[in-house]
Amino acid sequence: MIQIEKKLWNEGYKYIACIDEVGRGCLLGDVVACAIIMPIDELIEGIKDSKKISQKKREKLYDSIIDRSLGVGIGRVDAKTIDEINIKKATLLAMKKAIGNIKDKDGNKIEPDYLLIDAEKLDVDIPQENIIKGDEKCYGIASASIIAKVYRDRLCGEWDKDYPEYGIEKHKGYGTKQHREMILTCGITPIHRKTFLTKILSQK
Repeated sequence: MIQIEKKLWNEGYKYIACIDEVGRGCLLGDVVACAIIMPIDELIEGIKDSKKISQKKREKLYDSIIDRSLGVGIGRVDAKTIDEINIKKATLLAMKKAIGNIKDKDGNKIEPDYLLIDAEKLDVDIPQENIIKGDEKCYGIASASIIAKVYRDRLCGEWDKDYPEYGIEKHKGYGTKQHREMILTCGITPIHRKTFLTKILSQK
């Protein structure tokens, strides 16, 4: 999975930021992106697409990835903004925010010199490559997918405390049967994406 980064490293790129997002298909909450710069000579065993790893394993890998990363940035875009600009633009905005937030362990800002992005292209003045199913093919993007997933899952834990009747801790904001039923029973919260709920609310 590291071949793409090694090729770029050999071409002279040293700060290769790998980017992925999570929460695009959720009915509530932020879309979250991670941009991360990983060393290519100190690989962490077990890193792969976050969707193919258990929650317990993701939590363990999260700490290892953060500890070994050269720099990491998180970008968030909330439900209100998603409704205003649409999920595609919100996802790209979250990715750009993540790039702008990359810092090392001492809090120093890092400007990447190349971007590897899962399936998207960004309007930024940095050389880039979009990789379809990047979280399956690229070590850095898989690392970013794990960080983004764990970060957003922890946000879901906080949202669950604010709106316990919706079961957010369990479904993470996705459109499960329980979640759809609670929307019909209890209505929508300020963190719901109204533009995602038209079909569900029409059942009332």
